[in-house]
Amino acid sequence: MTLPTPANNTKGRLLIVGATGLIGCYLAEASIDSGHPTYILVRPGSGFSPCKANTIKFLQEKGAIVIRGLVNDKELMEKILKEHKIEIVISAVGGESILDQLALVEAMKAVGTIKRFLPSEFGHDVDRANPVEPGLRMYQEKRRIRRMIEEYKLPYTYICCNSIASWPYYDNNHPSEVVPPLDQFQIYGDGSVKAYFVAGSDIGKFTMKAVDDVRTLNMSIHFRPACNFYNMNELASLWESKIGRTLPRITVSEDDLLGAAAENVIPQSVVASFTHDIFIKGCQIDFLIDGPNEAEVSTLYPDESFRTLDECFDEFVVKIKKTVDNEGIKAPNAMVEPIAITATCG
Repeated sequence: MTLPTPANNTKGRLLIVGATGLIGCYLAEASIDSGHPTYILVRPGSGFSPCKANTIKFLQEKGAIVIRGLVNDKELMEKILKEHKIEIVISAVGGESILDQLALVEAMKAVGTIKRFLPSEFGHDVDRANPVEPGLRMYQEKRRIRRMIEEYKLPYTYICCNSIASWPYYDNNHPSEVVPPLDQFQIYGDGSVKAYFVAGSDIGKFTMKAVDDVRTLNMSIHFRPACNFYNMNELASLWESKIGRTLPRITVSEDDLLGAAAENVIPQSVVASFTHDIFIKGCQIDFLIDGPNEAEVSTLYPDESFRTLDECFDEFVVKIKKTVDNEGIKAPNAMVEPIAITATCG
């Protein structure tokens, strides 16, 4: 049964922590586009990488208001939340900063005016998934944040958006920033275990819908777009159809992934442990969404479509074509003619 669509609410002031990161930027852009007065927390000083500096400038030009501060400074966060009358807080801090949210949660509890908090999740349901170390440690830290939120009775929404729409490199920190392979495929196990893939722009779009929806209060919201349900073999075939040629397939076994995880090289070993959990253990598909405090996003917004992985792979072809043109390299004759894509995929 389709749930009723809620009435529109007044857009509250929204603070995003971690807006210069991959997911955080999508969230900040979507927040601005949705009409929320959007504040982004940026650490003091000017020692940013060119990429992060450009992200800050981009978001400011779109209308974001920059606030200087550190998320793990409880007193300062209290002051910021009060002075700017923040009602909604979204955290997209990276794995190494997950426990910095403890001070943020303390600050929100002390202020007592926060209407919704979305902690740094934006992946799997951390109460269900159990990757090997070192990925497990990150999930345990996220569980600790969840339990603190619930103990303090802060209003929350947990966003479980599964995998980002890209080729899943097991030894890469941000696979969405790297195009799919042009030499050979690495197939995990027998390549038959499926997963859900979501474009970065859709993570932002549907997160902002959930922020303003009374039905998602104190709920876990899962992203399972049927149009983007693929296994590794299907991903490889899709990419081959885009580049117009067949690539050799190399098996990365379960032992290979476990070995890479055991090396404990950060972040590569974390990614290897998650890759094992997704494409060997099937952590995205081994449970039903049937609890009283969870919902699948498509049941909430049946009229909203997802960007397909097919479209996202078209964009990767565009990136390759631009790189070839900029570097003056002759493109492979087998390359398909790219089509114009205006939105970005993460």
